Amino acid sequence: MTQIDALAWIMIVLRAGGVLIIMPVLAGSRMQPTVKMGFAILLATILQPLVPVDDAGLASWGALASAAFGEVLVGIALGWTGRLVFGAVEMAGRVITNEMGMSAAPGFEAPRPDKEPVATALTFLAGLLFFGFNAHHGVLAAFARTFDLAPAGAGGLGPMSPEIMITGTSHLIELGLRMAAPFIALNFLVTLAFAIMSKAVPKMSVFIVSYPIRLLCGLMMLSGFGILLARYLEVEFDNLPMTLLQLVAG
Repeated sequence: MTQIDALAWIMIVLRAGGVLIIMPVLAGSRMQPTVKMGFAILLATILQPLVPVDDAGLASWGALASAAFGEVLVGIALGWTGRLVFGAVEMAGRVITNEMGMSAAPGFEAPRPDKEPVATALTFLAGLLFFGFNAHHGVLAAFARTFDLAPAGAGGLGPMSPEIMITGTSHLIELGLRMAAPFIALNFLVTLAFAIMSKAVPKMSVFIVSYPIRLLCGLMMLSGFGILLARYLEVEFDNLPMTLLQLVAG
């Protein structure tokens, strides 16, 4: 292996490492950094003989530092964009938890099984669907294709990347609310029904009586929610490789 090949291998590791830094968690358990680094090294070893290399970007120490920064930036942008799909599921899970009458922990971290079992279960199901739909094949192919658009050592985002990332963030909110919409409607109907009953029977404790009804109806609807989730995610996973390539397209 020549010096240029070794430096190109490092650039690929940095781009892959940027993607894996914010890799989605499964069932609330985070992947260990050593495991992420192992995946990055494995991808770099496989792709190094195949991807084009920008020799000018590896010719000096200054150019090398700039190239390393660009590769990490591209990797983080790719990983963050892919993470938005799972972020929509996490948001939907938290909204559904609240609409069913349970409490969801605020924040942007991945849901934990001991605090948010419903959101965690939906996130875990999204991870299974990601592999069940073979979406990982498309993502890996798109990652390898990014080196044709931005060779190793010349990593950089395309001019449309800010618009794509802003649009992706807004789409996250839209998709999360669309997933949770049936549960929002259910909670509204249950609340409306018990509000009418409270007028007819003033002495009835509406809050105590409505809680188990809301929870029971929510669990019944949740039993068939997997079909709706799969329908939404199939479309998102199909569009994800093209979105990733648009980030680095010139």
